[in-house]
Amino acid sequence: MNPTVDPTQRKTAVVVGHGMVGHRFVEALRSRDEAGRWQVVVLSEEQLPAYDRVGLSGYVGTWDASALALPGNEYAGDDLVELRLGQRGISIDRDARKVTTSDGDTIGYDALVLATGSYAFVPPVPGHDLPECFVYRTIEDLDGIRAAAEAAGPGAHGVVVGGGLLGLEAANALRLLGMTPHVIEYNERLMPAQIDAGGGAILEKLVTDLGLTVHTGVGTSSIESVAEGAEGKLKLTLSDDSEINASLVVFSAGIRPRDEIARESGLEVGPRGGIITDLGLQTSDPHIWAIGECAAVEGVCYGLVAPGYTTAEIVADRLLGGAGEFPGADMSTKLKLLGVDVASFGDAHGVTEGALSVVLHDAAKGTYAKLVVSDDAKILLGGILVGDATAYSALRPLVGRPLPAEPAALISPAGAELGADSLPDDAQICSCNNVSKGSICGAIAEGACDVPAVKSCTSAGTSCGGCVPMLKKLLEQSGVEMSKALCEHFGQSRAELFQIVQVTGIRTFSGLIAKYGKGSGCDICKPTVASILASTSSGHILDGEQAALQDTNDHFLANLQKNGTYSVVPRMPGGEVTAEQLITIGEVAKEFGLYVKVTGGQRIDLFGARVEQLPLIWKRLVDAGMESGHAYGKSLRTVKSCVGSTWCRYGQQDSVGMAVLLEKRYRGLRSPHKLKLGVSGCARECAEARGKDVGVIATEHGWNLYVGGNGGLTPKHAVLLAGDLDDETLIKYIDRYLMFYIRTADRLQRTAPWQEALEGGMDYLKQVVCEDSLGIADDLEAAMAAHVDGYRDEWAAVLDDEEKLSRFVSFVNAPEETDQTISFDDSGERKVPVLLGLPEMPVAAGVGSTTATHGK
Repeated sequence: MNPTVDPTQRKTAVVVGHGMVGHRFVEALRSRDEAGRWQVVVLSEEQLPAYDRVGLSGYVGTWDASALALPGNEYAGDDLVELRLGQRGISIDRDARKVTTSDGDTIGYDALVLATGSYAFVPPVPGHDLPECFVYRTIEDLDGIRAAAEAAGPGAHGVVVGGGLLGLEAANALRLLGMTPHVIEYNERLMPAQIDAGGGAILEKLVTDLGLTVHTGVGTSSIESVAEGAEGKLKLTLSDDSEINASLVVFSAGIRPRDEIARESGLEVGPRGGIITDLGLQTSDPHIWAIGECAAVEGVCYGLVAPGYTTAEIVADRLLGGAGEFPGADMSTKLKLLGVDVASFGDAHGVTEGALSVVLHDAAKGTYAKLVVSDDAKILLGGILVGDATAYSALRPLVGRPLPAEPAALISPAGAELGADSLPDDAQICSCNNVSKGSICGAIAEGACDVPAVKSCTSAGTSCGGCVPMLKKLLEQSGVEMSKALCEHFGQSRAELFQIVQVTGIRTFSGLIAKYGKGSGCDICKPTVASILASTSSGHILDGEQAALQDTNDHFLANLQKNGTYSVVPRMPGGEVTAEQLITIGEVAKEFGLYVKVTGGQRIDLFGARVEQLPLIWKRLVDAGMESGHAYGKSLRTVKSCVGSTWCRYGQQDSVGMAVLLEKRYRGLRSPHKLKLGVSGCARECAEARGKDVGVIATEHGWNLYVGGNGGLTPKHAVLLAGDLDDETLIKYIDRYLMFYIRTADRLQRTAPWQEALEGGMDYLKQVVCEDSLGIADDLEAAMAAHVDGYRDEWAAVLDDEEKLSRFVSFVNAPEETDQTISFDDSGERKVPVLLGLPEMPVAAGVGSTTATHGK
């Protein structure tokens, strides 16, 4: 951009505030002002330039402020923008058109843009100003919360006052800091502004299951310091006279516009705060504009980033001679709170006259879906989604438009599917940046061939990211071949990365990303590369830097359960176990107080082990001749079998013998997703082999081999690959099939969808596996032989390695301490975990286990 305006004729715009909206205004003005008519001075109260405040919770854990920085927030190389960090505007001389800063400087302006945002409202509760009380608004706030949480120690109680969007994010931050969080909400449900009673009930159950204690329908009466030595430093008294001892309090009870500089200068403000503007965002002074959360557009303040961006764009347009007006705001929200999807859009509460509601409330699955429609059930007015918000990107653009199907069908699991083609061109796809379907399709037509390109051309998906699934649908609808990139750090697919590792011999994540990727990696590529490295080597998954790539289950070689304990599953090949081994399991269960459950995979699961107990339990099991059952990994789980011809009068082959052989051959084999096998001794199929990734069924002449059977939400029967095979050929074909799957499947892709996605389908797969059409059979078999030869039990390897053993502690900074928040209830017939905040419920004999879903 080459300015053409005479510098002496250039005007000055002063921006007070450098949050997301203030930065958006500067970007919009500079990108459109090609002549350079305006120079901009930005006053930032914080020492950090503009960052993603919406993603503030992402700071917890990484503690890397640079990761939240908005692109271009320092305006490097732009001589027409001056950014002053650590300076705020404190007064306005409207007659002289000057702003005085906190440093005492005076800056003249031709246009003043107030982007002061909002502040966290702190109720005037006695004790609210104690040093252990915080707000959740800035990076500096989170640094203070972190310091207090670390000083309090693991398991200390923290209280969040406010159960809205930010309140639940703050509670999650406390949870990630190792605290025991409580949430106090004055209303009768969480997130009262966004969801109704039904959605609130589901949300409360879901977050309670995650360890939060929720107090609804009560307020905070007082906060007091407690004597030294008492539990926590504070005592909160609630409006129902109950009390909570805590180490810190976070206020997240809403926000208020920061309008003090406007108020003191005599600008008109609203009765409940906010700088009054017209639809052009002009205040009562024609030289002053207000944007974002501090602006009360015709008396209304908007607390979301999307309408804030719109106000910024309008003022940039106005300063360049345009006549844009605020069109109203889409207050739709979609986010993930503590891993729980929540979405609200349009008239979610059904206040429109004559509005009807269609509700699907599935408490068992933990989902709630509600559509609000017109009195004739033809026009969508709004909706609420809790637990599963996958339909949000397709439903939200339909607000105010005719429905393409019956309302109930649109939210029913087996109902109609909304495609991108059901939306008109003027449907708003990205509400944050006001981007329509037509604009996105236009960008695709002009050459935007993947999601990053669409983002770059249209800005769609660059803010909250909720519309990205719809961007993918629009690309697919347009016939664009989708990128197979694993993630933003690797442009290659998982299969391509597998080939790179195999050919180059690279054995570290750091080496791979340095040569073939970019950045430092993420929670998508790190476990994926870890799996590839494990699939191509017999090294231990906790060796060297590979240990840091693993998710929680693989990191501790056990399944994490809902109360923070782990389950231990020893391998029982083919379901076989000796009497001595059963005795050892019983002794271990008694000694460590474990709950014992026989799984559907014909083995025994031991629940309730603390992390520091895991090596002690493994030692006992390994000494008894057992080993890891890999219930925690994306690897072979079990080979289920019936008793076969050895005992059963209907059996045609030795199914147990074959199952044991297969399980010992493929144990520890890492793959894109879990693998389950089954062997049935006859066509009666007692081992349910056709529901497994690899199913083997005995015939009179040998074995039939079935592949691609999966359970889950979309169960698939396995398909016949070859029939009447002898033992040697059967194993050869399974070797080839599994290794071909491991090399070519996408991340987390089960065998059934992988087979369906193969070009040529089962015919092609038969040619590769049975006829060696690609000439790779010897290579696939050799790779499997290398796995078999290099196998070593992961538990035993840890027991022989002091460095690996040192990982198995509850608290890294206090290895001798145990997690005191873990407790159980064994007063009934079954031992169950006690989750903090969960009401005690009777457990009837014969009712399903209350433990978390685990690998079998």
